[in-house]
Amino acid sequence: MSEKIAVLVAGSWGTALASVLATNNNDVSVWTRNEQQAAEINEKHTNEHYLPGSILSDRISATTDMETAVSGAKAVIIVSPSSAARQVARSLKAHFTKDMLVVHAIKGFETETLKRMSTVISEELEIAEGDIAVLSGPSHAEEVVRKCPTTVVVASSNEQAARAAQELFMNSYFRVYTNRDLLGVELSGALKNIIALGAGMSDGLGFGDNAKAALLTRGLAEITRAGVEMGANPLTFAGLAGIGDLVVTATSRHSRNWRAGSLLGQGQQLDAVLESMGMVVEGIRTTKAAYAISQKLGVQMPITEVLYGVLFEGRDVRKAVEALMGRDPKTEMEVMPLQTWEQWHS
Repeated sequence: MSEKIAVLVAGSWGTALASVLATNNNDVSVWTRNEQQAAEINEKHTNEHYLPGSILSDRISATTDMETAVSGAKAVIIVSPSSAARQVARSLKAHFTKDMLVVHAIKGFETETLKRMSTVISEELEIAEGDIAVLSGPSHAEEVVRKCPTTVVVASSNEQAARAAQELFMNSYFRVYTNRDLLGVELSGALKNIIALGAGMSDGLGFGDNAKAALLTRGLAEITRAGVEMGANPLTFAGLAGIGDLVVTATSRHSRNWRAGSLLGQGQQLDAVLESMGMVVEGIRTTKAAYAISQKLGVQMPITEVLYGVLFEGRDVRKAVEALMGRDPKTEMEVMPLQTWEQWHS
């Protein structure tokens, strides 16, 4: 039996997830602020700006009216840029009911407050953060909409919510695992974008495969260190939301973060890069937030620190990378705090 699902908003990832939900025999109502975009989806079944060349299911409709999008929906999927998440959740509040499943697929922080997206959404909807599910993992929209095999994870401390989200999205080409570590999955999805920016810069500078392999490996160690300090399960960073998403975001031509980093490595200025991209590059905002978090918690994040200098302090890209390579000698293996192991193995 078909259900109505609301997707907020109609960017590339929101449209791709709407396509998955429509494949699963749901009627999907996509909300957008753009009347021309809504008309294109309804009349032509395309979303050319975000997913050129893709034909969408006729089970997907679009509207600029939040009440129309959400009324009667079994679940609400929030897929806005991180900078718009609070406003979207605030607009949703008047039409939201407590029986709706809430899933978000946003990879970033609220820069002004350093809050995670589940925190922002829970505050605006006045629901428990633990009842929200987050969907993340290695999943480019351009491939998902073409029904390429994809595997992701949905996380929630509410097992019922995680399983409901798993059932909602799972099909023959979109495999979904569950995870109880919402914090780790959320942090993995956000922080890996920083390392993907760095990988793009390395490629743009022509540093080769050795440098990128080192950057990805040490980048994973860096984001794991930060995540554990914030209370996440270290094993989450070795899973789909961590290393899986890191690899695809740092190596694929579809990755906005990699492309932005590559252009910066080639010598383009940040403003010019963002203008040429025409879409949100979450890694840039995330670098700013993660740098602030690292300073607040006293966590070493050397790659994040270097990228922050390049993006926001005008530091020369090549000199910044040279400074990173010239850091004091370190040991590769880091000792996990005993209380962390006890917490996750109890």
